[in-house]
Amino acid sequence: MVAHLRYSGLDADMQRQVLVDIIADDPVLMRFLRGMADLGLPDPLLGSGAIYNTVWNVLTGRERYAGIKDADIVYFDPSDRSYEAEDRVIRRTQAHFADSPIPVEVRNQARVHLWFPEKFGLVYPELTRSADMLLYFATRTHAVAARIENGEIVIFAPFGLDDLFSFRLTPNPALHNRATHESKAARAMVLWPELQFEPWPD
Repeated sequence: MVAHLRYSGLDADMQRQVLVDIIADDPVLMRFLRGMADLGLPDPLLGSGAIYNTVWNVLTGRERYAGIKDADIVYFDPSDRSYEAEDRVIRRTQAHFADSPIPVEVRNQARVHLWFPEKFGLVYPELTRSADMLLYFATRTHAVAARIENGEIVIFAPFGLDDLFSFRLTPNPALHNRATHESKAARAMVLWPELQFEPWPD
């Protein structure tokens, strides 16, 4: 078997434990997870590229943070959906992680449905919690997030982790978001040529 695919096709619980171990062994990701709790963000999650790109780097022997554009830190606060309230959290969170080698991008998932249609031209459902966002990622492979609960790393992955460990970019047609699936795949496959691209369904 090709070395970077050594966890492909394994039992779901085993894949989850491998991911937990990779995150736990990474001081930057652990600082993000602990920092989210220190900041008191409601329903926080660390998601997207900071996690799945780290996995691909570890499994292919690349430098840990190679190709990682940013770390997505999200929270869910429906009590104030104003941009001003979100901006205050963004500034506070970015200041907390100012010396991180990976820049952070912060979003209140309770207000995504307010700006997403204008930015992307697609209707976006109103979410009820942070983890709901994973259901609408253009690529299922990217739908993974984590946080610390009761001292343990908890993984959120509604489509499982086999696409991630199989280096397989699988589309998610929950939204008509083909362009995002294709554009993100194009960038990723330059950085991680081991990836296999699954086209958008007709």
